Amino acid sequence: MKTNLITREGYIQLQQEHDHLWNVKRPEVTKIVSWAASLGDRSENADYQYNKRLLRQIDRRVRYLRKRLPDLKIIDYSPQQDGKVFFGAWVEIENEQGEIKKFRIVGPDEIYDRKDYISIDSPMARALIKKQVDDDFEVPTPQGKKEWYVNSIEYQK
Repeated sequence: MKTNLITREGYIQLQQEHDHLWNVKRPEVTKIVSWAASLGDRSENADYQYNKRLLRQIDRRVRYLRKRLPDLKIIDYSPQQDGKVFFGAWVEIENEQGEIKKFRIVGPDEIYDRKDYISIDSPMARALIKKQVDDDFEVPTPQGKKEWYVNSIEYQK
């Protein structure tokens, strides 16, 4: 089950996506579908078939966003979080081999199209919660437990 937490930036981005799909993209595609349908035989009309499929995808995403947005809880930065890893933190970690990773812990709805975000539901994020700089922690992986070290913690203020 997905956590219902989201950063303010992530919430605004989802709202903008909904508004763009509903107010811009859907009317454009609907016009094309209407035009293609007016040409006659729909079974062999590629414009009609493609745009009808696109319209269904848009409608599916809009339905999802309309259900999801009211359930989300926006989490803003709080000065009490300083020094420890919590939701919304930018964290830099390192392992014994010297491999360094830097990412932000966010809600599951925000990780798509971002390589530098991880979900609060991920094993890495769960293991990091409440850790401080210089703390060691273990993360369960399919290959066994991996040990990491916290280099830095930052918050977007």
